[in-house]
Amino acid sequence: MKIIDKITRAQEEGRPFWSFEYFPPKTTAGVQNLFERMERMYNLGPEFIDITWNAGGTSSDLTSELVATAQSVYGLETCMHLTCTNMPKEKIDIALKAAKACGNQNILALRGDPPRGVENWEACDNGFSYASDLVAYIREQYGDYFSIGVAGYPERHLDSTSKEDDFKWLKHKVDQGADFIVTQLFYDSSLFIQWVKECREYGITVPILPGIMPIQSFGGFTRMTTLCKTFIPEHVKNALEPIKEDDQAVKDYGVKLAIQMCKEIQAAGINGFHYYTLNLEKSTRLILEGLQFVAARSNVRQLPWNPSLSKKREKENVRPIFWKNRIKSYVTRTEAWDEFPNGRWGDSRSPAYGELDGYGATLKLTAKEALQIWGHPETPQDVADLFARYCKGEVKSIPWCDERSLSPETAEIRDELEKLNRRGYLTINSQPAVNGVRSDDKVHGWGPKNGYVYQKAYLEFFVSPDNLSELVNRIEEEGQITYYAVNRRGDLRTNSQNDGPNAVTWGVFVGKEIVQPTVVEVVSFMAWKDEAFELWNQWSKIYESSSPSAKVINTIRDEWFLINIVHNDFQNHEGLFRVLDSVKTANGSALVANGHS
Repeated sequence: MKIIDKITRAQEEGRPFWSFEYFPPKTTAGVQNLFERMERMYNLGPEFIDITWNAGGTSSDLTSELVATAQSVYGLETCMHLTCTNMPKEKIDIALKAAKACGNQNILALRGDPPRGVENWEACDNGFSYASDLVAYIREQYGDYFSIGVAGYPERHLDSTSKEDDFKWLKHKVDQGADFIVTQLFYDSSLFIQWVKECREYGITVPILPGIMPIQSFGGFTRMTTLCKTFIPEHVKNALEPIKEDDQAVKDYGVKLAIQMCKEIQAAGINGFHYYTLNLEKSTRLILEGLQFVAARSNVRQLPWNPSLSKKREKENVRPIFWKNRIKSYVTRTEAWDEFPNGRWGDSRSPAYGELDGYGATLKLTAKEALQIWGHPETPQDVADLFARYCKGEVKSIPWCDERSLSPETAEIRDELEKLNRRGYLTINSQPAVNGVRSDDKVHGWGPKNGYVYQKAYLEFFVSPDNLSELVNRIEEEGQITYYAVNRRGDLRTNSQNDGPNAVTWGVFVGKEIVQPTVVEVVSFMAWKDEAFELWNQWSKIYESSSPSAKVINTIRDEWFLINIVHNDFQNHEGLFRVLDSVKTANGSALVANGHS
């Protein structure tokens, strides 16, 4: 969707709205961490996010990749920065083509800064000299497909000769086809408010979003404001001087100042804000909380998972539950599909998942980070304790999921999950039973307003062979439980009477068919098991192959089963855990592997 349409809708509804900016990280781990942060922060309800294009175009490929992944994998409405620096028309064309291909409809067109080490900006061969030229070219090539934003400078662009000159060029960018403006950072809200008034008097009528950069550290603040020649009010200088050596105090003041600025700007009749996050989460979240900004209903999740914004997946509304915590892997492994499930996961469907070797099942951490978090488990009990501590929030991640996976609904069953893991049922995915809560429920809600959502209790975990037998015997006594269990070799056990999908999440909404966005399905489970077991393999590789840690992890990988269990009576909230609690485990424990108990 185009940003200008989202802004227009928010203005018509008379509500505040906001957006976030990120920059491309320098490392692979940084990129993965950014994706997870972007997904978490999207729950704060921004109208869009944007991703910068580094000076000199040095990160252009990464910017395009981040935009494509944000759009198609995580379903984040994204705006791509595009600069003139070191960008001949050929490269501009490639970037625009890639943006359109992934469903992106938003560009922030900039001249850009000089490349690093170069003092004065110069156009490259067959390139553009001004952002206005870039705007005109995009309009010429793509018509109104893209919503195009441009930069505004409340304190004048550094190259402008006068305020009049600055307004003239800003108006020219708008006349060439720009339909919204995002400003450079500033710390004097009255200066910004006066500048907007002068823009309107000059005939610039498009929406203007103030660029708010929370102060994160005194050193960073000083460098940035010196580079941009930003005016600093005396009250800001006076507040920072006595606390400049206290990083936390500076952050706290940065939040307080941003809240104050936003309130003053809002009082002047401006309701849209663009936050320069510096790839950080906490300050932006605290600012929105301080302003009591609540996400618009249209920005709240429409499905239990974020729908892709890729054009080819725009009708997709059903997915297997197994990849709940590894969304990118699922989207990548299904990218070659000609069509995607819409309405229901067809009983006759036999999905062809991409081979795991082609996409990889990797840890989201470096070996050093993994060792710091997971230590050196030497027995199955050590591994079980690690999983239990993750459920309690004491460990930030395990290979199958991270801190983002500990969603608010997990809190309802956190104690039960911890107990199961202590017993050796190594849980990697779960959801509690839900019987008709409103679609606007803060924990379980999704979908259009005035609807009701339901879900069956679901658990997925690794279990030793001996205890799988005890568990299956107990399940067979229950008429409401279905399961699939498989080991690394592909030996499948199940009590399901058919291979069709089992809807585990569904919603009932006004004027619509019942929506079933999450299912359990055997072909998908068999594809997922390859990935799930490979993560044990990746974990073991951070240790010496002869170490006790590598041996115990490899034993679990080679001997244990992955099982998913559905309690089909969604009105029975305690039923699944009641059954599991009653299972007799070998030696009083579910930990039978490599001679340990």
